[in-house]
Amino acid sequence: MIYLDYASNCPVDKEVLDKFNYINKNYIGNPNSIHKLGLESKKIIDTTTKNIADRFNILEDEIIYTSGATESNNLAISGLIEKNKHLGNHIITTQLEHPSIISTINKYKDKGFEVDYIDILPNGLIDMELLEELMRDSTILVSISYVDSVLGIKQNIEELAQFFKSYPNCYFHTDATQAVGKIDVNFKNIDLVTFAPHKFFGLSGVGVLIKKQNIELDPIILGGNSTTNYRGGTPNTALISSIETSLDVAYRDMDEKYKYVEKLNKILRENLSSYSNIKINSTLNSIPFILNFSILNIDWMQFLNLLNENDVYLSTRASCCPINTISKSVYALTCDKKRSFSSFRISLSHITTEDEVRKFLEIFDYCYKELKK
Repeated sequence: MIYLDYASNCPVDKEVLDKFNYINKNYIGNPNSIHKLGLESKKIIDTTTKNIADRFNILEDEIIYTSGATESNNLAISGLIEKNKHLGNHIITTQLEHPSIISTINKYKDKGFEVDYIDILPNGLIDMELLEELMRDSTILVSISYVDSVLGIKQNIEELAQFFKSYPNCYFHTDATQAVGKIDVNFKNIDLVTFAPHKFFGLSGVGVLIKKQNIELDPIILGGNSTTNYRGGTPNTALISSIETSLDVAYRDMDEKYKYVEKLNKILRENLSSYSNIKINSTLNSIPFILNFSILNIDWMQFLNLLNENDVYLSTRASCCPINTISKSVYALTCDKKRSFSSFRISLSHITTEDEVRKFLEIFDYCYKELKK
């Protein structure tokens, strides 16, 4: 098997799974209970929260645990808008965002909010001049991903965060799901940040929303005590504690992992670029963990099926997108419907081997020639 879909999901690291199993077996108390077992569980969560806060240089009470990045994005956007809609009705985002962001924002568009999708430049970065033109007194939220999940483009988030300081009634949200655990991140001056550990060898079913202390949200899940007033439900001690371990594992030798993946990405780029009807969509601002490309004049579904038959697994677009639609992210960058409809996403990790990459290229060439016949 050649697995090249790490941007969708990563296998859980043994160290993370061992931590989860240990906590799950030994700390059975509900952390909301005031008896000894409950207090022991609460202490595990409190320690985890402190260590995560220290890693990202934030406050402990700025961390909200959720069921995943999708819930975190929904809570960040809906919670912020519902609490602050008296300040304005204008939202800015991009076509690069995850469906959990686009769908939530579109819900408010249907309710009468005004939404602008800011253009991106040919290099994939936000057009800062256009962003400044789009800003209004009624703009209450801007959501721009740290690294998008389709093209892997890393935005100049620190520059953006500094820019929004001039707009006190506008809040800045970034989805950092494809950034955390892969690259160094800086959350200074960002109001709302979301991520989930299953993207960096942690467990599925848990996510994080960082909400800066001065921000108020309307919760979307009500009832039941939790670690915060902003999200109801009994905290899952084992899942929460596993986040810290997955971060520890991800940040260990991060620079070396990045350089290694960069080497794999270069091999893939050079080989795929040699085909006359293959266009590389990821730009120089894309992190090496994601390589997006389009194959023109070939049935992309047949190609994907043929790869699957040869035990090769990659994506045609973000895993949460409908399969029979164009990639809005690729179209936003290329303005080319053919490239947008026939795009593929390879996503790598530090456990991808060079042998796997070269074997993939052999299988790819075989599939390509078969369909060209």
